Amino acid sequence: MGKVLYLMVSGMLAASLAICMWVFSGPGNQEWNNEGLVDVPRLNFLPLPDDKKSTLIRLQMSNKTNHVKWTDNLMSFLDKYYVPSMKEKGGRNIYACSYDTLPPEGRFCDVDIRAWGPCIRENYFGYNRGSPCVFLKMNMMNGWVPEYYNDPNDLPEHMPEQLKNHIRFNLTRSERDSIWISCQGENPADTEFLGPVQYYPSIQGFPGYYFPYKKIEGYLSPLVAVQFRTPTTGLVINIECKAWAKNIKHNRDDGSGMVQFQLLVA
Repeated sequence: MGKVLYLMVSGMLAASLAICMWVFSGPGNQEWNNEGLVDVPRLNFLPLPDDKKSTLIRLQMSNKTNHVKWTDNLMSFLDKYYVPSMKEKGGRNIYACSYDTLPPEGRFCDVDIRAWGPCIRENYFGYNRGSPCVFLKMNMMNGWVPEYYNDPNDLPEHMPEQLKNHIRFNLTRSERDSIWISCQGENPADTEFLGPVQYYPSIQGFPGYYFPYKKIEGYLSPLVAVQFRTPTTGLVINIECKAWAKNIKHNRDDGSGMVQFQLLVA
C-alpha cells in the first residue's frame, strides 16, 4: 500500500511539474528575462502586458495617459541601456564595436540607443501617437555562433521578399553578417491592417559582432526596435516576428526562432 501511495504521489508531482513547465515556457507566456532557460535561439518581445499569460499590447488613444503606462513599462527594462553601465560592475568591460572592430577578449559590445531612431523615451516610444515601438531580443546562449544568411543569391525561399531585397540592395558585404528580423501579420489580413513596419537599427537585425555571447559581467543584450507606424485602429492585429540565420529554426509550437503577439490600438 505504501509503495502504491508513493507511486501515486510521485506521478502527481511529475504531472504538476510538466504543467508548470508548459505554462511558463510556452509561446503564450513571454518572459523577457528567461536567460539560460532554453537551448535553442528564441525571441522575446517588450513591452510585456500586465497579465503575464497575455501577449496583447493594448494602446488606448482615447485615454490621454495610457501611453505613459507603456512608456514606464518599457523603461523598467530599458533604463540600464540609458544609464551607461559604468555605474554597474561591468562598465569597464564595454567596448565600442563595429563590423570591422570586434571586442577584445573579456569585453562585450556596447548597445547604442541612437540606433533606435524614433523609438526612444523622449518620443514615448511612439505610443503617444499610435505608432508603437516593440523591442525584440534573443535569449543569451553561451558560446552560440550564428550561421548567417549573407549570400544575396542564397536566401531561403520562405524569407519575406522585403527582407530579401533589403539584404540584396541596401547593405554592405560586412553588414550582411547579421541575424535578420522580419515582422508581419500572421495572415494576409493582419499584414494589411498592420501597415508599414520600420526597423532600428536600420540593418534590420542583430549585428553579428554581438555574437557569440560570453558570460561577461555587465553584459547587455542587443535589441531591435520595430515600429508599427500606422496600424489600423479598433482591430486586434496578430503579429509574428522571426529571427533569420541558417542555424535558427522556426517552430510555432515551442516558439523557437520566433515570437507572436497581438496589437490593438483603439
